[in-house]
Amino acid sequence: MSLRVLNPNAEVLNKSAALHMNINAAKGLQDVLKTNLGPKGTIKMLVGGAGDIKITKDGNTLLKEMQIQNPTAIMIARTAVAQDDISGDGTTSTVIFIGELMKQSERYIDEGMHPRVLVDGFEIAKRATLQFLEKFKTPVVMGNEPDKEILKMVARTTLRTKLYEALADQLTDIVVNAVLCIRKPEEPIDLFMVEIMHMRHKFDVDTRLVEGLVLDHGSRHPDMKRRTENCYILTCNVSLEYEKSEINAGFFYSNAEQREAMVAAERRSVDERVKKIIDLKNKVCAGNDNNFVVINQKGIDPPSLHLLQQAGIVALRRAKRRNMERLVLACGGEAVNSVDDLTPDCLGWAGLVYEHVLGEEKYTFVENVKNPHSCTILIKGPNDHTIAQIKDAVRDGLRAVKNTIEDEAVVLGAGAFEVAARQFLVNEVKKTVQGRAQLGVEAFADALLVVPKTLADNSGLDTQDVIIGLTGEHDRGNVVGLNHHTGEPLDPQMEGIFDNYSVKRQIINSGPVIASQLLLVDEVIRAGRNMRKPN
Repeated sequence: MSLRVLNPNAEVLNKSAALHMNINAAKGLQDVLKTNLGPKGTIKMLVGGAGDIKITKDGNTLLKEMQIQNPTAIMIARTAVAQDDISGDGTTSTVIFIGELMKQSERYIDEGMHPRVLVDGFEIAKRATLQFLEKFKTPVVMGNEPDKEILKMVARTTLRTKLYEALADQLTDIVVNAVLCIRKPEEPIDLFMVEIMHMRHKFDVDTRLVEGLVLDHGSRHPDMKRRTENCYILTCNVSLEYEKSEINAGFFYSNAEQREAMVAAERRSVDERVKKIIDLKNKVCAGNDNNFVVINQKGIDPPSLHLLQQAGIVALRRAKRRNMERLVLACGGEAVNSVDDLTPDCLGWAGLVYEHVLGEEKYTFVENVKNPHSCTILIKGPNDHTIAQIKDAVRDGLRAVKNTIEDEAVVLGAGAFEVAARQFLVNEVKKTVQGRAQLGVEAFADALLVVPKTLADNSGLDTQDVIIGLTGEHDRGNVVGLNHHTGEPLDPQMEGIFDNYSVKRQIINSGPVIASQLLLVDEVIRAGRNMRKPN
């Protein structure tokens, strides 16, 4: 009321209205994303203002692209997007877990319980669940040679929730091999060293891993070879084009010879650089049929290209800086910034360099490299929607493999962890909690079941039957998940369904925090000062 005196225009939602607004917003967002969860989830189609269409199952893409107006829903969406930034997956799970926490709390609050008591229960349950996760996780020894099968299982679990099975299984191998290719012992994994390139032709199942590099441009000279084998590769960042002098000077010449002399002098410095490269080529390629490829980050002008072509060198100009880093890792050698002291040690090696022309665009493939530490995932698809969908999935798959290598642990999937944690909270933790906070623990435990419930729902199964079957098995001491084809309990370890440990930990950490903050809101005041200047 006091606020009304201060600002008669303020909109105020009081206790129960404010709480219900928050709960309804969380439930609304949960209902939107619920149907996306799991391998049997449905796909959403977003239509932009200009009529552009985006088809996706990825929770992160949906939350970023959707226009959300409700402030509470925006807050939940941001949490989920942060979840994606940190661990690369689990956005949909975060949203439906927060929604379910709010839904369970509503039951108790409507019976007159104070939100603070619930929040205390959430806190206890969160700590207990995190301790349980530490015991429940399956340690994986990575060492110098990681267990490929485990990594494939984790990647497959992630990819199948984003794409159809046959394509997901094919991408699994690609993603695992890509991460193992760039992995160096004792160093953090830099996923930027996997170049993700897309070509719009053929089908999505033609997506492949290129152990080497694919550049999205070709050589600029019509007579250069389109396909060369056994190539030395010079990676350089040297300007091979004529540059105007920085001093403004006027010249007077009285005959054509003097002008010719001046033009020659201007070109000389560039020609000398080109000549040094040609000398190196002659030195390393003398007496054998090896070829020579120059990939330059700066420009190469037509006269220089012509000289290089006459010497039998394939030259590419204006490569991306990131690709220069990748090239050195893929082919060996080192990137040079000047041509003064070129030695054969600077050169990398590739067994095959060829150009592929697709409509207007040219692509250069650098393949058959020795001992690569960088690679390219070449995504193909008939249209932009397919390519965008595969791109999102590949990014999540790469992150899942990276997380597994860094966590050195996995968690059983298919809803097994959630049911096990719920039984642990109800049967053990709840007994140790005094007073009404027990109800908070119970609400948290019931909210955990939203994952298996939603998985069952999306597979067209009866939710109650599934949950009773799963909890019954867990009470008998068997750790089981849900078989979404039949609705029967299954052993996730046998089926190879594993989730990332870091993703689960992040969901359990962030979900209750946001839910607690929203439950403790008892007034929503729309009386903020308008930042824009009055007209």
